[in-house]
Amino acid sequence: MQPQLLFAFSTQPAQLVAGVDEVGRGPLAGDVVAAAVILDPQRPISGLADSKQLSEAQRERLYPLIIANARAWAVARASVAEIDQLNILQASLLAMSRAVMALATQPDFVYVDGNRCPKWGYASEAVVKGDSRIAEIAAASIIAKVTRDRELVELDAVYPGYGLARHKGYPTKEHILALHQLGVTPIHRRSFAPVAQALAAEKRPQ
Repeated sequence: MQPQLLFAFSTQPAQLVAGVDEVGRGPLAGDVVAAAVILDPQRPISGLADSKQLSEAQRERLYPLIIANARAWAVARASVAEIDQLNILQASLLAMSRAVMALATQPDFVYVDGNRCPKWGYASEAVVKGDSRIAEIAAASIIAKVTRDRELVELDAVYPGYGLARHKGYPTKEHILALHQLGVTPIHRRSFAPVAQALAAEKRPQ
């Protein structure tokens, strides 16, 4: 069933408004991925919604529509190393900042999903649950989610046995058990407790 969400397209007087969102704060593995989107009011996209409330099939249907009809879009990331160095919040803000800066057409105003904006020079507003309230953020959430999910499916082939294609790096029982049985890989976030615990267990004498 299609989520029933009320979207507010920008009421800002600025001509070009972007939405930015990130995906991947909670997983134990993989980069945090952000997307920024400037929608074209002349080319509306039906079915936009918070990516978490859409099925995989719905996200995959909307992904090419957003790319084809948006005025501009961009994807950026913060790496596993940056997550471990900065912490996941700061890495997420960094990824979102990179995504907006990567837009081929720069916005006059940016809606940011969440409760804080990156430290940048853009006029912007943080919107809690913005992916279910602002169409530009919803579009960005779909682009980021599809991009990251596809990457984790590819990483599943590189690092088999962890179930990455199924849980996309999140801390499921299957994933945590695999960490202890197979060890920690280069794509795992060592600053996250379950990964740190698995590393500590590896160092204990048998």
